[in-house]
Amino acid sequence: MRGRLGFVPEPVAQLPWRVIMMVLAIGCFGLVVLYSAAGGSVRPWAWSQGIRFFAFLTASIMLSRVPERIWKAGALPAYGLLVLALVAVELLGKISGGSQRWLDLGLIRLQPSELMKPAIILALARFYDILPIAETRRWSGIWPAAALIGVPAALVMLQPDLGTAIMIGAGGVVIMFLAGVPLRLFVAGVLAVAVAAPLALRFALHDYQRNRILIFLDPESDPLGTGYHISQSKIAIGSGGLLGKGFLHGTQSQLDYLPERQTDFVFATMAEEWGLVGGVLLILFFFLVIRWAMGVAGRAQGRFARLTAAGLATTIFFYVAINLAMVMGMAPVVGIPLPLVSFGGSAQMTVLLSLGILMSIDRQNRRTPGW
Repeated sequence: MRGRLGFVPEPVAQLPWRVIMMVLAIGCFGLVVLYSAAGGSVRPWAWSQGIRFFAFLTASIMLSRVPERIWKAGALPAYGLLVLALVAVELLGKISGGSQRWLDLGLIRLQPSELMKPAIILALARFYDILPIAETRRWSGIWPAAALIGVPAALVMLQPDLGTAIMIGAGGVVIMFLAGVPLRLFVAGVLAVAVAAPLALRFALHDYQRNRILIFLDPESDPLGTGYHISQSKIAIGSGGLLGKGFLHGTQSQLDYLPERQTDFVFATMAEEWGLVGGVLLILFFFLVIRWAMGVAGRAQGRFARLTAAGLATTIFFYVAINLAMVMGMAPVVGIPLPLVSFGGSAQMTVLLSLGILMSIDRQNRRTPGW
């Protein structure tokens, strides 16, 4: 069958090409930033990042052809498998950078905690899809969802990975809120967290996690130690000015003053060379992608599709918002990368998997082709 243009096959015509082009633009711009971060070389970051990006983008487009019923049927089994994988990480996981987060499968190193971010959305959406609506505001609609969130979040905290645990918990809480869990419970939860926070800071967190939070509260207390990342990041962003210092002319990144310039602090690398204009345009593109994802949730017909689309949209939003707040000194450094821009395959895979699921839901609920 053919699309509206006659010569375009219908499966191709039905793709949401505007959002695909925006994602492609973000990803390609990320490759340019990584090229510059390496001093004008495609290695060691841009080349491998580009291969992964186009491979995952192709996989995302292929996933858009998966019927919604498959996502619905596989939501809880996938969640269960990933919980087992997180347990396996504790028993057999590979240690890198002081953290035990990966399973070495030979050809690839799998980080189950990253896949748990969309999996918790699918699992909770499926749970509330099965649950009668009248039960949502009762205890039977609350404690199972809390357990579904708490188990993987606790396992991820053991790795230790505070940022990913926060993302899993935040994504799950959003689904509970959208499903109709009473607001008073969230208010009570916030108060409980506020009361427990000092105890967690003292007894539950690792030393480096505790130091990151203390530095966030008082960034000038250790500018050459724990606070060095944030100080250099703010210097890089501020020195970029309106139009930036120019491509390949960033001093903080090129002279190695900026740590993790290709991963967590890649936005600072970009802002130094492309300035406020480049930063605003990048944020605008992310905003348009998230806005499209929320539109998918608004058009969805079933409860599972609506909750899944809204949850995945907020997951992408959390990635962007937490990373930007982190590099600007507005939040503690918790190791959340900027999706599609930061070097690394795990977050890139998660976001493009989420986009594939969103396109699958969109395909079944959109009235007009996407060409």
